[in-house]
Amino acid sequence: MKYPEVLKLEQVLPQLDQFDAIIDARSPCEYAIDHLPGAINAPVLDDEQRITVGTMYKQVGAFEAKKLGAALVAKNIAHHIETLWMEQPREWRPLIYCWRGGNRSGAMAHILSKVGWPVAQLDGGYKSFRAHVNAELERTPEFDFKVICGTTGSGKSRMLEVLATQGAQVLDLEQLAAHRGSVLGGLPSQPQPSQKAFETAIWNTLRRFDPARPVFVESESKKVGNLRVPAALMERMRGSDCIAMTLSRADRVRLLMEDYQHYTNDAAALNEQLAYLTPLHGHERIKRWQAMAAAGEMTALVEELLIEHYDPAYLRSIDRNFVRYTQAQQLTLDAIDLDSFRSGAQQLIAVN
Repeated sequence: MKYPEVLKLEQVLPQLDQFDAIIDARSPCEYAIDHLPGAINAPVLDDEQRITVGTMYKQVGAFEAKKLGAALVAKNIAHHIETLWMEQPREWRPLIYCWRGGNRSGAMAHILSKVGWPVAQLDGGYKSFRAHVNAELERTPEFDFKVICGTTGSGKSRMLEVLATQGAQVLDLEQLAAHRGSVLGGLPSQPQPSQKAFETAIWNTLRRFDPARPVFVESESKKVGNLRVPAALMERMRGSDCIAMTLSRADRVRLLMEDYQHYTNDAAALNEQLAYLTPLHGHERIKRWQAMAAAGEMTALVEELLIEHYDPAYLRSIDRNFVRYTQAQQLTLDAIDLDSFRSGAQQLIAVN
């Protein structure tokens, strides 16, 4: 075999999980927007260097730009070998890609193959991968989705987590989007990924599922925070069988107090988010809620938010958006401890 081995995307996908490393040779900014699942970033040009070489190419000429680029690329690849791969054995088989599978990944693949490693290079680069993800997500997914529905605080996200630990197939869109799907759903320590990265994560999750087994998913809106759920996936979810989860209001309040401690322990942050509800509820009600938060009346505030904001919004939308909800399988939990959720998960797995 002659290396580097240049592979088409259709050759790479069946063995994507078998490479010893997937190396993204693009700049850090490009990598941050999206990348192949599991890829590490080992740029042959960093963001500043890429701008410098590109500017020289336009303003001075191709030859001078290529000379500078070659020197920078050689230094960067040498650094990566010294700091990342010096201990790798002869059998180490990485996949390398850049934007289109051209100069950047080609330079790295050439040098690593000269070392003696059986290097593979993705022909068409990230661009070909992105086109594949787009095409796949435009198709209606052929899965038997079981949509877990329920008012805010009924434990839908917790149930998905427990179902996954019990071996069920779970598509947790809120986890992939780093957002809990409401005005208070942002995670303060974790920014949302880009739209492209969100879509790649969905594709990467779905590709591992067995179509013969059900896939559990939560009844999401078209957007999770700032991210759009792919239209074909959303259409399929909204036409799928539903599971209606129920908790007592007292347990819902307790669950929300646990899950949203970053707000219930920080009145200022909570009040900043409550302000976004002003167009729906008016200044007077929002000021009253903000005063309750400032006074530490969090339990009463959470219950009032459920009664006056979340529950009415849910009831207005669920029947309209999920057409099989009226025939939903019922699941009532008597408590919010782990054993209760495990028992509920086992019940769902047994009957679906």
